[in-house]
Amino acid sequence: MLNIVIFGAPGSGKGTQSAKLIEKYGLKHVSTGDLLRAEIKANSPLGQMAESYMSKGQLVPDEVVIGMLDELIKKNSDVEGFIFDGFPRTLEQGKALDEMLEKNGQSISLVLSLEVKDEELVERLLKRGEISGRSDDNRETIESRLKVYYDQTAPLKEFYRRQGKLHEIYGEGSIDDIFAAMEKVIDSFAQ
Repeated sequence: MLNIVIFGAPGSGKGTQSAKLIEKYGLKHVSTGDLLRAEIKANSPLGQMAESYMSKGQLVPDEVVIGMLDELIKKNSDVEGFIFDGFPRTLEQGKALDEMLEKNGQSISLVLSLEVKDEELVERLLKRGEISGRSDDNRETIESRLKVYYDQTAPLKEFYRRQGKLHEIYGEGSIDDIFAAMEKVIDSFAQ
């Protein structure tokens, strides 16, 4: 099974590249935001628990999110693998994800980190904000999101580097060039 974590700062192209990876390798996309919304809509016990936090404006605890991921993986044992997009976001989540996968006889195969300079990230997000009208794509919010990324998510790079799973991908240039660099890593792993 091919389990990939894709991460990078906001605006690095995770969503765009995830879609291409899913199409080429037949992976199941795992977005924790989508998962939370689906569980809440289904009114499952985990969804009810998640909603109790979200309705108060609080973050859903890691153990609830991991529980949802565990259910998803058990329900989809027939897929080629998973692509984790936007999760894990912290070192604690990375460790919890590893433990949960291990209990299911799986592991993260590789981690693709899209590396993009801050100036490029800001430009991309400002442009996205102009096109989509997303109110959170303004300079102040973007800089705040980048700070959170560097403080909380970037330490995961060292965690996965120590496991020999981290592959840094130059995330600037054409979408197809970036995808080709990712394919090269995945195809060399899969052989």
